Amino acid sequence: MHVDLPAGYEFSADPHRLDAARVHALLTEHAYWARGRGRELQDAAIAGSRNYGVYESGGGAQVAYARLVTDAATFGWLADVVVDPAHRGAGLGSALVAGVLADVEPLGLKRVVLKASDDGRRVYERLGFVPIDGSAEWMQRASTPATTRH
Repeated sequence: MHVDLPAGYEFSADPHRLDAARVHALLTEHAYWARGRGRELQDAAIAGSRNYGVYESGGGAQVAYARLVTDAATFGWLADVVVDPAHRGAGLGSALVAGVLADVEPLGLKRVVLKASDDGRRVYERLGFVPIDGSAEWMQRASTPATTRH
């Protein structure tokens, strides 16, 4: 799978590459919804999810993270999307979410939902997410008939 990223970065869905300590730090230090989340709880969330990262090229540090909780057949919940503040503004968040969606496209999920922060809403809208029933926070991306399994 190819994900368009700025030079110097690479996307990975390899769970062995994930830096769980770095993920915990990114979330608890830079994501308001995860402040106070213990490392043990974060590790459990990682274990129960499909995990994705953006890394500095050449085996460098993890600079972004997202996870998808899914039944791998009909539904997915995109959660904990975070980009290191030192790397924001380069399109990494958009590329990360696009990579997640590309990775699960073969599953034919009927719907992927997320709870959007104010600063993330534009990213998600560009990738086809729309508000759920007028919600200011919850968004969804429904599958197209071409990608849905029967």
